[in-house]
Amino acid sequence: MKLKIAKKVNAYNLQELLVVLVIIGILILIALPTLMPQIAKAKSIEAKVQLNHLYGLQKNHFYLYSKYSNDFNEIDFIAPKSISEGGPSYYSYEIIESSTNSFKARATATSDFDGDGVFNVWEVDQDKRLKEVVKD
Repeated sequence: MKLKIAKKVNAYNLQELLVVLVIIGILILIALPTLMPQIAKAKSIEAKVQLNHLYGLQKNHFYLYSKYSNDFNEIDFIAPKSISEGGPSYYSYEIIESSTNSFKARATATSDFDGDGVFNVWEVDQDKRLKEVVKD
C-alpha cells in the first residue's frame, strides 16, 4: 500500500494578506481628500440633468397654457426618490416660484457630499439659467 504524499501548494499566508490590505487602506486614506471634489461634481450632474428636464416640461406647459406651473403633477414631472426614501437620487426638487412669465426651480442635496456641513443647491429659471447657488 502506497501512501500519497501531499504536494505543497504555493499560496499566501494570512499575515501577508493583512499587510496588503493595510497598505491599500492607507493609500485610499491618502487619495480620498483629493477625490472628494470630483465625487461631489459627479453627483451634481444629477441635479443639472433633472433641472434641465424640469425646464423643458415647464416650457411645454407655458406654450400650451401661457403660464408656468408650480405643481409637478400638472407638468408631468416625476421627482426621483431620494436616498433617504430608498431611491437613487442625491437631491430633492421643488418649484420655489412660478407666475405667468417666470418660474424658478431648485434642487437641494439631501446629503453632505464632503462632510463640511454645507448642502449643494442648484437653481434653474425660465431663461434656462442653471446656476449653483450653494457650493458643497
